[in-house]
Amino acid sequence: MQLIICDDDKLFIQKLQHCLQLFFKQHHLTLPKIITFTSGEELLSYTGSIDILFLDIEMPGMNGIYIGNVLKERNKNIIIFVVTSYSEYLDEAMRFHVFRYLSKPLEKQRLFRNLKDALAVYHTLSQKIALETKEETLTLPVNDIILIETQGRKIIVHTSKKDYESIHSIQYWIEILPKNCFIQSHRSFIVNLKHVSNFNHDIIYLEDGQFTAYLTKRKYTDFKNAYLLYLESRA
Repeated sequence: MQLIICDDDKLFIQKLQHCLQLFFKQHHLTLPKIITFTSGEELLSYTGSIDILFLDIEMPGMNGIYIGNVLKERNKNIIIFVVTSYSEYLDEAMRFHVFRYLSKPLEKQRLFRNLKDALAVYHTLSQKIALETKEETLTLPVNDIILIETQGRKIIVHTSKKDYESIHSIQYWIEILPKNCFIQSHRSFIVNLKHVSNFNHDIIYLEDGQFTAYLTKRKYTDFKNAYLLYLESRA
């Protein structure tokens, strides 16, 4: 895992680095690599991986809004903390799905709470799962799975790249998928809440309507509550 800090204030970078080191020490976790940049231009030219990013909005040259949009287009799984003294930028920042907002001056306990949530999301995003078909066994990131569907006697796993026919039952998938982001909406469908665009009492739309799943009336309330809880955990 790599943590990136991008801020033109070098003193703030030092303070944030110290807080991050303290957090991992207190939680008996291995300290990840922390890389710092003082400009958006430097950050955008960086070709390494970015897992969690602390991004200042108001910087000379490229501002954080532009940088955040570019980085999210490169990798939608980047967990971005917006760090700023200027709350008027928040609406714009939310458009590229920032994870949390941190205000200056930095509140250590608030940072720690939010970082704990970010690590939980990171571990879900980085979790991998074995998918067995008649021809092969492959390893997929869990969040690449959009939904799992029963088609007659076939179990189809729809992913962000292609569809696979699984040799396992729908019940098998219910048991092994993480409960915090997958839910069975109908006897024939399991959906990944991450990919849900919208839903009504009958149909769930995923990936802006590219995929649909049935939602039974008796599961509607449970599904709605699970979806709202999922959104809240990432807000």
